[in-house]
Amino acid sequence: MGCTASVYAVGRRRKKPTITEVVVYVPPMRIPAQSDLQRSLKGLIPRDLVDRLACLRKQISLVAEDTGGSAMTELSRALEEYLSLLIGLTKKEHGLENLVEFKWKVLEDGRHENSVSNSWFEFLSVVHMMAILTLSEADSLMIPKDHSGSGIRVVSLDCKRDAVDLLLKAAGYLEFCVREVLVRIPADIKKGFSKDLQDGVLEAISIQALGQGTEIQLGLALESQNATLSVKRRLACEQLIFFSQAYHRLSKCDMNHEYGKKHLWFIKWKFLEAKAAAYYYHGLILDKGSEPACHVSAVCCFLAAQELLTESKRACLSFCLAAPVTRSPPMWGAMKHLHQKIPEVASRKSQMYGYLLEEEKALQALPDLPDFQLSLRPDDYVLPEMDEAWDRERWKLPSQSLKEHLNDSEDEVETE
Repeated sequence: MGCTASVYAVGRRRKKPTITEVVVYVPPMRIPAQSDLQRSLKGLIPRDLVDRLACLRKQISLVAEDTGGSAMTELSRALEEYLSLLIGLTKKEHGLENLVEFKWKVLEDGRHENSVSNSWFEFLSVVHMMAILTLSEADSLMIPKDHSGSGIRVVSLDCKRDAVDLLLKAAGYLEFCVREVLVRIPADIKKGFSKDLQDGVLEAISIQALGQGTEIQLGLALESQNATLSVKRRLACEQLIFFSQAYHRLSKCDMNHEYGKKHLWFIKWKFLEAKAAAYYYHGLILDKGSEPACHVSAVCCFLAAQELLTESKRACLSFCLAAPVTRSPPMWGAMKHLHQKIPEVASRKSQMYGYLLEEEKALQALPDLPDFQLSLRPDDYVLPEMDEAWDRERWKLPSQSLKEHLNDSEDEVETE
């Protein structure tokens, strides 16, 4: 068929397994598996249109397998092109929604996850893959390639800002999946989906992408001389809200599987870090008050932050050890600063106001954190235009009814 991806079929080799470092959580990538589009669509749409669909789908699979999903630009371009063609299969007027059995597998282990005869399932899987690629790109930007071995992480300002943009883009893809695609798929078909395509899981990943974008913004605020304590507290509280919402979504899903358990540990780790940061900055603001009660409340915040920080370290370790095993990055962003400052300030302030803590035992209650309206929003994903190859006025097809086509397909299966 003259498929440009055929070059990837030769000399493909699997990389030796390595323990990867994780900054941005990236779920397992799912890629297209072998599906017979030619047989399913024979005589119903032009041969060259079928060939383009099949060729692009094969190209996406081969490039992903050959590069481990690292050829992000090439894959994104092929997915967008494939999507513009795939839109035609979802149109009711074409009557092709349930003709092709689409198969997908997990890239990492090659395990077949799903086989569904529904064009919207294919559509969902393609946009989901675009989201995973975008998360992968954000993760790669936050992990410097030139490790010095000193444990000091240097990520440029541009990389951090680009990573935030990518996280918003990924959140937009996933929000589109939930809002525009999943609602078009019958409930009985969705029951057979892999667990990472559950509505709640897609929502959670979209929300946690916003949380990680806020985490990077908090790190940028610490590097800025213009960012006030109020700004830092707000960002920490927003980050906490995002991870709280993500955990709430996941708690309603079936997460009793390998990747699900690891995903939950990641959310818990980031939730605890965000809560520690929020209480620390809230304590600093309360401590500026002149009343004894303000200082007591501030110390309660600092001590809570210290305890949460200790819990977050345990959650981080549990995340790293949960299969598949990963490495946590060296301290970066806000946490690099807070892992040093929180214990230091908690110790100093509790000693400074120890007498107040004794005198005002009735006031020793952890204050509520302020509630903020969330700043970050997912980018709006705009679908590409349907490819002009779907202009039926240009089609030249042999006269064959859908019933005859289905009978022909059955005869081919019987003679195999």
